[in-house]
Amino acid sequence: MKRFNPTSKSRRHMTVISYRQLLSGDSPHKPLVRGVQRSVGRNSAGRLTTRHKGGGHKRLFREIDFRFEKRDIPAAIETIEYDPNRSAFIALVCYKDGERRYIVIPKGMRVGDSFVVSEKAEVKIGNRLPLLRVPVGAFVYNIEIKPGGGAVLARSAGNYAEVVAVEGGYVNIKLPSSEVRKVSDRCWATVGEVSNEENHLVNIGKAGRSRWLGIRPTVRGSVMNPVDHPYGGGEGKQGRGTRRAKSKWGKPTGKGQKSRRPKKYSNYLVVSRRKVGKR
Repeated sequence: MKRFNPTSKSRRHMTVISYRQLLSGDSPHKPLVRGVQRSVGRNSAGRLTTRHKGGGHKRLFREIDFRFEKRDIPAAIETIEYDPNRSAFIALVCYKDGERRYIVIPKGMRVGDSFVVSEKAEVKIGNRLPLLRVPVGAFVYNIEIKPGGGAVLARSAGNYAEVVAVEGGYVNIKLPSSEVRKVSDRCWATVGEVSNEENHLVNIGKAGRSRWLGIRPTVRGSVMNPVDHPYGGGEGKQGRGTRRAKSKWGKPTGKGQKSRRPKKYSNYLVVSRRKVGKR
């Protein structure tokens, strides 16, 4: 992590990832980059659907390969780059047939390293193979939940899931949230942990830096009026006045509140619910 001299109040605790030591310094590969209009928390009608989003620096979208359809063809890492649209680092890889694609790179891989997507691949960092062939105790990321559906689980910086059991056509994996979930053993996953594991240590330092990232201010419910929030109103500082924490719309929120739908389609796949509240 990079720290700064306390030349101002915001600089005193600000931290930045040392990108020069981790990235190769190359510019994006133009054929895999395109412009995109970000939704910034609004739906197709322009109405606000997610609060605290908006503004931010203009971004170019990198087309990341999450399906990994090129099987049994070795690939080598050419560059390691920053992606403004995700917390993990990405890598430009060149397959032996000459095609180039972007992937989310695992921790520990460097420029020049190679990997392969194959059912017979060796269990080593960067290789991708079916969960059935991954030994118990191994760390994986970029996990599918439907065979051939593309990577969905464990894609953020520093994340990984642990294979804890194999039985009855399913593999039990422990997710970063501490939930243990069944996944079909025909689903594919990449061996290793997602890169940029120091991302959670970053201290934003000042409000302006949040605005550059497209994060708008968050206003506490207790300082609103009664018409605007369940916690609003009262003379002077008041407690929330309700037994359970709730959102602006009265939905359960906060630590220890169950927010999962009771009849969610994937309930039968959850072996152990995630631990909420203080760890």
